[in-house]
Amino acid sequence: MYRIRFHGRGGQGMKTASRILGTAFFHAGFEVQDAPRYGAERRGAPIFAYVRADRAPIFERGVILRPDLVLVADDTIVPVPGAGVLAGLDAGSVLVIASDTPEDVWRQRLKVPARIVVIPLPEGDDAAERRYVGVRLAAAAARLTGALGLADVSAAVAEELARLGPGAVADNLSHAEAAWQWAAPHEALVSERPAMPAEGYERPQWIDLHAEDTARAAPVIRGVATSVEVRTGLWRVFRPVISHDHCVKCGLCMAYCPDGAITPNAQGFPEVDLEHCKGCMICVAQCPVHTIAAVSEADAREKETQRSPAGQGEKG
Repeated sequence: MYRIRFHGRGGQGMKTASRILGTAFFHAGFEVQDAPRYGAERRGAPIFAYVRADRAPIFERGVILRPDLVLVADDTIVPVPGAGVLAGLDAGSVLVIASDTPEDVWRQRLKVPARIVVIPLPEGDDAAERRYVGVRLAAAAARLTGALGLADVSAAVAEELARLGPGAVADNLSHAEAAWQWAAPHEALVSERPAMPAEGYERPQWIDLHAEDTARAAPVIRGVATSVEVRTGLWRVFRPVISHDHCVKCGLCMAYCPDGAITPNAQGFPEVDLEHCKGCMICVAQCPVHTIAAVSEADAREKETQRSPAGQGEKG
């Protein structure tokens, strides 16, 4: 089985690179897994994607802990511990870095047992060219395995990027072919390795979190050890306005509010703490009877001024 990881920053195409390589393996008759690993709002933050490929059914699941091949799109994340670029590398692994720094410098810096190969960046390294680093790494990875042909890679690029139009497909095919030619001296450098035996299984580094009582664990801004003095309502652009005429007191708005800024009043209807409501509008999206409206803060404040005695005096 081939176990391959792509590392880069959000927006550099690592998810797309893994899909291109996975599709190329699939066209060549392999069983394939490919998946990205990232959270919300990750543009610019370290992410990774991984590919498994085997002629037999794949029973392994989860992230790849012992990679055969690691490809890095942005060399600035290599020393970042949280990026996990070097995790699991051993003497049988190959590390490919898109960089202007020579291989011998990287070997001296990293001191890892893996074989290190540097793939040069496009000439000039301008922002437009860096868009193609993902497809270049995918094509290089295909040739390093020795199991795929350029036709497999080209078909995968055309299939995965068809939605971008023929011009984008042609540009990416050009970069894929360039990376394929560059990787010729390293063809079949990466070898398949057998499945890891269950006897050597290492348990993940889990952190056991014990349940707390509701009073402590509930997300209530006025609870113990919270930032009640920070008036997060000042961040708001829109505010939720609840109409009690149609409210069924289901409590979903209170349950989904990330800060517990919605609480029941004496009659059980939800009331919004405007000092701490940040205006995320999750309550608006979750209300099953659509009785919560998103009102711009400017309009709401104007109406408040008109209703106040001072405001009425000014208008009179």
